[in-house]
Amino acid sequence: MNNAINQPQTILVLGGNSDIARAIVAELSSPALKTVVLACRDTASTETTGFADHVKVATVTFDATDHAAHAPMIDAVAAEHGDLDVVIQAFGQLGLEVADDPVAAAQLATVNYAGAVSSGLAVAAQLRKQGHGTLVVLSSVAGVRTRASNFVYGSTKAGQDAFATGLGHSLHGSGASVMTVRPGFVRSSMTEGMEEAPFTIDAAVVAEAVVSGLKKGSSVVWAPAKLRGVFGLLKFAPDFVWRKLDS
Repeated sequence: MNNAINQPQTILVLGGNSDIARAIVAELSSPALKTVVLACRDTASTETTGFADHVKVATVTFDATDHAAHAPMIDAVAAEHGDLDVVIQAFGQLGLEVADDPVAAAQLATVNYAGAVSSGLAVAAQLRKQGHGTLVVLSSVAGVRTRASNFVYGSTKAGQDAFATGLGHSLHGSGASVMTVRPGFVRSSMTEGMEEAPFTIDAAVVAEAVVSGLKKGSSVVWAPAKLRGVFGLLKFAPDFVWRKLDS
């Protein structure tokens, strides 16, 4: 469990190849951190270097679409490595060209939303049993109000976001918690080559916001923070204005 000054000893990353998740782990790193478990589909190609020398890095197979395997995997990780102090839900796909493909759109929803639900519930059960720990869910501002240009992806993030905030409420009083993270456009391997949007940031900025939020016990974190105010206004913009902004 976290030490006396709230530094995690064990971190599990669901989506172990995520640039943002790795930046969060780096920001959380301290002499107290003992173990980082990277969960991903292809463990053979997962990069396990770049962490502090004293940290044990393990890998475990994780497929967001294999819902039946999520709870057993979480149980096995906890049995081998002990209590999970921080779990980062960082997997997902962009799916920018699926609006005309019902099958591909459903597959995107299966990964981004259904996978978040099954893995999130499995993590919550473990954290509730421990009586401590935080699930950090990487949502997106794309889910705050969906745009025509990526409405399928946006809808999956809206679902993930709503699930995460509700899950956090369900854990109230258990000692465990959920923190929903709403970043804007982040420079990463996933977005490489894409046109940058306003308020574009690096993964390190998201990591700093997450660690600050964990220290404060925040339930929702925006990255950058100014997006909270921006989307507080845009959420109520007339439809014709919203469509024009998207174009």
